[in-house]
Amino acid sequence: MPIVTNLDTILAKRRMSLTELAERVDITIANLSILKSGKARAIRFSTLDAICRELKCKPGDILNYTP
Repeated sequence: MPIVTNLDTILAKRRMSLTELAERVDITIANLSILKSGKARAIRFSTLDAICRELKCKPGDILNYTP
């Protein structure tokens, strides 16, 4: 898939665990893990908004397109 996620990199830079982000965004750790691993088939804009708000980043910081 040409879209890759950098969620693990952003989490490391912010020194935040996946569990902490899941609690702040109110999403299950399992769903966040699927997104982090790049296996997600879709993401809601509201979820992306919440993740970006908590990590103080832009969607482009998390998602990259690699043709």
